[in-house]
Amino acid sequence: MEPLSHRGLPRLSWIDTLYSNFSYGADDYDGEGNEEQKGPPEGSETMPYIDESPTMSPQLSARSQGGGDSISPTPPEGLAPGVEAGKGLEMRKLVLSGFLASEEIYINQLEALLLPMKPLKATATTSQPVLTIQQIETIFYKIQDIYEIHKEFYDNLCPKVQQWDSQVTMGHLFQKLASQLGVYKAFVDNYKVALETAEKCSQSNNQFQKISEELKVKGPKDSKESHTSVTMEALLYKPIDRVTRSTLVLHDLLKHTPVDHPDYPLLQDALRISQNFLSSINEDIDPRRTAVTTPKGETRQLVKDGFLVEVSEGSRKLRHVFLFTDVLLCAKLKKTSAGKHQQYDCKWYIPLADLVFPSPEEAEPSPHVHPFPDHELEDMKMKISALKSEIQKEKANKGQSRAIERLKKKMFENEFLLLLNSPTIPFRIHNRNGKSYLFLLSSDYERSEWREAIQKLQKKDLQAFVLSSVELQVLTGSCFKLRTVHNIPVTSNKDDDESPGLYGFLHVIVHSAKGFKQSANLYCTLEVDSFGYFVSKAKTRVFRDTMEPKWDEEFEIELEGSQSLRILCYEKCYDKTKVNKDNNEIVDKIMGKGQIQLDPQTVETKNWHTDVIEMNGIKVEFSMKFTSRDMSLKRTPSKKQTGVFGVKISVVTKRERSKVPYIVRQCVEEVEKRGIEEVGIYRISGVATDIQALKAVFDANNKDILLMLSDMDINAIAGTLKLYFRELPEPLLTDRLYPAFMEGIALSDPAAKENCMMHLLRSLPDPNLITFLFLLEHLKRVAEKEPINKMSLHNLATVFGPTLLRPSEVESKAHLSSAADIWSHDVMAQVQVLLYYLQHPPISFAELKRNTLYFSTDV
Repeated sequence: MEPLSHRGLPRLSWIDTLYSNFSYGADDYDGEGNEEQKGPPEGSETMPYIDESPTMSPQLSARSQGGGDSISPTPPEGLAPGVEAGKGLEMRKLVLSGFLASEEIYINQLEALLLPMKPLKATATTSQPVLTIQQIETIFYKIQDIYEIHKEFYDNLCPKVQQWDSQVTMGHLFQKLASQLGVYKAFVDNYKVALETAEKCSQSNNQFQKISEELKVKGPKDSKESHTSVTMEALLYKPIDRVTRSTLVLHDLLKHTPVDHPDYPLLQDALRISQNFLSSINEDIDPRRTAVTTPKGETRQLVKDGFLVEVSEGSRKLRHVFLFTDVLLCAKLKKTSAGKHQQYDCKWYIPLADLVFPSPEEAEPSPHVHPFPDHELEDMKMKISALKSEIQKEKANKGQSRAIERLKKKMFENEFLLLLNSPTIPFRIHNRNGKSYLFLLSSDYERSEWREAIQKLQKKDLQAFVLSSVELQVLTGSCFKLRTVHNIPVTSNKDDDESPGLYGFLHVIVHSAKGFKQSANLYCTLEVDSFGYFVSKAKTRVFRDTMEPKWDEEFEIELEGSQSLRILCYEKCYDKTKVNKDNNEIVDKIMGKGQIQLDPQTVETKNWHTDVIEMNGIKVEFSMKFTSRDMSLKRTPSKKQTGVFGVKISVVTKRERSKVPYIVRQCVEEVEKRGIEEVGIYRISGVATDIQALKAVFDANNKDILLMLSDMDINAIAGTLKLYFRELPEPLLTDRLYPAFMEGIALSDPAAKENCMMHLLRSLPDPNLITFLFLLEHLKRVAEKEPINKMSLHNLATVFGPTLLRPSEVESKAHLSSAADIWSHDVMAQVQVLLYYLQHPPISFAELKRNTLYFSTDV
């Protein structure tokens, strides 16, 4: 049994566990509460706030994320008696065995904490005490009681799991454990004092300091490590960390326990007690207010406004930026006392006469801002999707308006954080008489819009000026009335009847362009929106030295709730002296840009729809058609006996006498040879005709394969590899195991998840497993070049997850009511499954097959 850790999982911060129910009020719009988001380290003296909701598992029912109200759990959906119940009981054992493993570690930690208590008490009555009796009782308050409770629980649960029987009952053990949570209440109330006392004693007594800095924790029975060293401060935090674990496990157990099982009502009762306990601890917490009122006032003509992320003092701040006819004003919402009208606070302004855009090579290097981890952005998206679904359910069931408002508030918090932390494209402006300012935007298109709006106004005869404090106050005060963008641009601000967007594949052919005034090296990029911001999805070849480029290139773009398609036309710059100091990349010049709405009625036809988009005098001709995700799920097995596309992977490897199909090995080798540093590799679509040509050559086993690969555009080779996996008769991770992967990734308990996810890999057929592990190591090597290719593990999981793991046609029709549900319920989880394995330490085929589970069972 391995030591419990968050192996292969995004590391959860202290704040995730203890502070997730805090909300972001209007006074936090600027992001200046960032220091609060980081959370205290383990053992911080901050009074702990216990999370009542299972935030560690975004896949759990959003019903359980609704806040402090105690709820009675409803029966888990889809778990009927019979076959489904059998599956549930198998998953139940995996949950229990993982929890048992972590329980053993927890008991060892409590033992390590108790070990110095007895000798310290013995010296307390001598002439040279290390600590007084009162200090000892304060520091170790209730630890002995907690240890005895969990030791008894472990001793009773262990034999039940080891001698497993599908009819085994253990609900009474969890019920008893929940009934003893009052001991934790006493521990939590004393926690801050215990830490303060331990710190003071360490400062005043060297002997105690040495003891508290290196306590020895015994390793689990099957672990290679006999002991690990941990500080007393860290160990005192463990009960705080543990207090949410039983609730998480109870959610998982209920999900996989049939309603007619004798344990079900006992587990329900245990969960009710646990949630009431967590509510009682949190009831004194006063959530911050978000009420915003609008003061009146009016002056200058407002041309454009919007929310932008400014880099200030090394961190991200959300600002509302106002472009007036003669001045650019950057503001944030002002903190005011309760009951007062809220106003904007001007952070800075630049008269347009003094505003200049430094060229990329002239700009000074940006202050270093840590990029937000991709897996945390992914977690936010998953929470937004889950909350969105829950709001729709509440509305359909005519739920209470208070419950809906609470869910909307949680969704807003996550959307705000996504908006604050996702932009990465630098936009710098400079005051010729003073300093520079740096914004981060979500797309090149948005940057171009702001630049063009400012430059258009600067063509007028503008005068430089300085605003007096009174004038500045009047101008800033007018912003509330004049603003056109009232809310931050997140999905929760959209009307309920607005289109949910398209889910599936958009096929786009970029034909040609005309209207250029001189010859240039020209190319186009395609962007689509997802979760409120735009992502570049495809790029044409550069057509050299022409005024009328003819690309005629087809791309297949995956849509995720998308509502708009943007086409941007660039002039390629080959001058290596023109390097952007912000990201060390050569900057290409935008010649034109345009955007069209993806109207489902227009797009959702089987025929190509040709259109022309006008941009600054340039006209780009393109065609598009759309395939829904329902259609893309249909896999058509190949009717040919030869070939590789659409043929079972076991047939191909047997025929080739190989462990990994030749097509996979060759595409991976070529990408690693010359595409591993390509920006957006695997994300940027290759030209469809090139991909089809490669497909035909591989299917025919043509002797010119290697020569063709070496000459082919690298994005087409990457696209061919993705197409191979997408056209397999069944996904690489198999139809049979798909439901189990979905259940495994939704487990809240890390030990149970590790147990389950490794077991599922063992259950794959050997050709599938060996190919999956081969691909896994390749994708990890690609992610190592993230600073250059901009492809993180998360980005790669987003690209490959839904390709390697998809529901069968039967299952998708049975469980999913709409395209939006597909994205919310399945695609996010598919990404999480692949991300789990990508973040896991190296997995060896031989070791995986040799190792048996701590408590194994077939799924």
